[in-house]
Amino acid sequence: MEEENSSMPETTDSASILHTLCTALLDCKLDEARTVLTTQYPFSGAAAQSRSYSEIVKTRLFLRDGFIDRYSGKKLVFIGILRLISFLMPEAFPYHTNWKMDSCHQAYWELAPTLDHIVPVTRGGLDRLDNWVTTSMLRNSIKSNWTLEEIGWPLLPPGNRADWDGLITTFTQLVEADRSVIEQKFIVEYYRIAKSLLVGM
Repeated sequence: MEEENSSMPETTDSASILHTLCTALLDCKLDEARTVLTTQYPFSGAAAQSRSYSEIVKTRLFLRDGFIDRYSGKKLVFIGILRLISFLMPEAFPYHTNWKMDSCHQAYWELAPTLDHIVPVTRGGLDRLDNWVTTSMLRNSIKSNWTLEEIGWPLLPPGNRADWDGLITTFTQLVEADRSVIEQKFIVEYYRIAKSLLVGM
């Protein structure tokens, strides 16, 4: 039996691995097929972990990365300014609490930054700063639980926040120019976050 197992070719091509597995099944060699699967294409699931990050933690990360999508290199913008624009122009720039695509301006998906794990936690990645990266909501949803190698994406260097700050400074200027918007609780929260992080920059 050991001689038969050693004759099975090893490959890193997933489809070829399944082909080898199926060949073993056709020969009624269930144990051999199982060995091929567990040694060459093992299940790598991990228990899901509940994760929640405050807006200030995420915004600090976005500033670290220069409000640049680290997977595409595109500029992203501070969520506070998107919400402010939606407040001022709700019909032209609608917002939906659950970001429904038929009720929410596409800018929220294309330009709003979010935190992503470079190596997904469900794939063994660690939930810590050196595995966190800025990306758009759109790219985050596409990447899902895949690794960068699996989907062929690069990890680009962070941007320079001196060149692009995601309009976070502009957001504070707009709020300070029209103090009436401070009456909106969500705008106040984003304003406080922005001011606290911009101090000393």
